[in-house]
Amino acid sequence: MPSTEFKRLERVLVTNDDGIDAPGLSIAEGVAGCIANEVWTVAPHSDCSGGSRQINLHKPLRIIRHGKNRYSVTGSPADCVMVGVGEVLKDKKIDLVVSGVNAGVNIGGDVGFSGTVGAAMTANVLGLPGVALSQAWKKRDNIPWETSKEWLPGILKILIGNQNWPWGFVPNINVPAVSSGEVKGISVSQQGQTTRVSPLIEKRTDLRQQEYMWLYLSKDHGQPDNDEDISVLRSNRVSVTFLTRNITDQGITKELSSLFAK
Repeated sequence: MPSTEFKRLERVLVTNDDGIDAPGLSIAEGVAGCIANEVWTVAPHSDCSGGSRQINLHKPLRIIRHGKNRYSVTGSPADCVMVGVGEVLKDKKIDLVVSGVNAGVNIGGDVGFSGTVGAAMTANVLGLPGVALSQAWKKRDNIPWETSKEWLPGILKILIGNQNWPWGFVPNINVPAVSSGEVKGISVSQQGQTTRVSPLIEKRTDLRQQEYMWLYLSKDHGQPDNDEDISVLRSNRVSVTFLTRNITDQGITKELSSLFAK
């Protein structure tokens, strides 16, 4: 991995969307500990996967302490960033918000749904650098967390040591589903555009004969270009995609602006 000049950060806020007890959160805390003097965690009290940037404006939020510098919030990942910035660390400067490490990729069409990415984007809206971290897996009961543990600290040091620090963008980093030694490197990638998401609804009936449903998302990644995030992961490389909160389609804006010129 390339070396770079790196100045250790003073304080990092860690969150996720898998919840305070998720194994990936402890990996993220370890990664944060490699780059900062202080690590503070404010994570959802339960799994909030798929929550994007939802914030709860119509229900109370409760903070539960889980030891030194560790808290859970009865809300979404975005709520956790808001509470972390506005309450838990309201009198302290936060240098970076680390979101993850998610159990599963956040690529292509998943990015818009992701609570992991949503938390990092929320930090960006608040004027703070944010980064989203995710670990791919092939079997849920055998997630290669060690790969994230080995590769992510160095990647963050490179990005923080870059002249663009503090970032105005949001790095979305996905680690491939292989052992650390099998990773072939790091590639800057494009967010995949070929993924198609379809809802699968399973209807069931409870013991009171009331119907309910389970929602599942079926994904077809199509035939992505070589520089797209899914292709990078398939080549056993870490995918780094630089996201922005400006989702305006600049090309179509120029093409269609004349429609309303008068």
